[in-house]
Amino acid sequence: MNRAISWLALILAASSSSAAFPPRQASAGAPAASLLLDRVDANAIAGNKILVAEMVIRGRRDSRSVKSRSWIQGTEKAFTEYLEPAREKGTKMLKLGDQLWTYSPDTDRTIAISGHMLRQSVMGSDLSYEDMMEDRKLRSAYEAKVAGEEAVDGRGCWIIEMTSKTGEAAYQSRKSWVDKERFIVLKEERYAKSGKLLKDVAVTSVIRVGERWVAERAVFRDALKQGGGTEFKVVSIEFDTAIPEALFSKASLRK
Repeated sequence: MNRAISWLALILAASSSSAAFPPRQASAGAPAASLLLDRVDANAIAGNKILVAEMVIRGRRDSRSVKSRSWIQGTEKAFTEYLEPAREKGTKMLKLGDQLWTYSPDTDRTIAISGHMLRQSVMGSDLSYEDMMEDRKLRSAYEAKVAGEEAVDGRGCWIIEMTSKTGEAAYQSRKSWVDKERFIVLKEERYAKSGKLLKDVAVTSVIRVGERWVAERAVFRDALKQGGGTEFKVVSIEFDTAIPEALFSKASLRK
């Protein structure tokens, strides 16, 4: 449910891995992929965080902006309320484990999002409900290997190739460029089981908040649709701040 930072809260069966990932020689002295994923997870996942974010959705003809506030607890609980524009204000979403609900003030209805609906676009953006649901730790969801190294915008990165352990992840495989010093993903490609590219992500701005590195701006692009992608911007973020437990309930959707 974390729209971004997991939202930022960051894929081929063995039989098809070569289709998505061309052979690449891992660099001598590269750290173990499992250790890198531990560092990435530790940097991205917090006990509690409150996030105000803006999505700029660039369509084929025009662009529009959607602003939201999210309260996130670990990887299992998240509550999001849309603030702008006026026609979206009051729309809410609640994630509890692997369950997701949305509430629309226009219809005064709460709808469970599941099955094929999870692949649908959120607010016309390049992010799906699956993207928001996939807040689990990368280390627990994927088998990984270090496939090489490459610079991204002048930053040295390890290239990590990941394959879903169970096939239940939103993406069967992922290819990530992880900053060698800050342990944040600066670029990522997400693939279907067939090896087809489904989505790519490019982080364009990084900030430090306390001891964590945060993707302040990132562009998500759905490879299966036309348009200029969706830019995700962090307006403000607070870590390890108190969140009322009552917020994470279906009753909160109608308040």
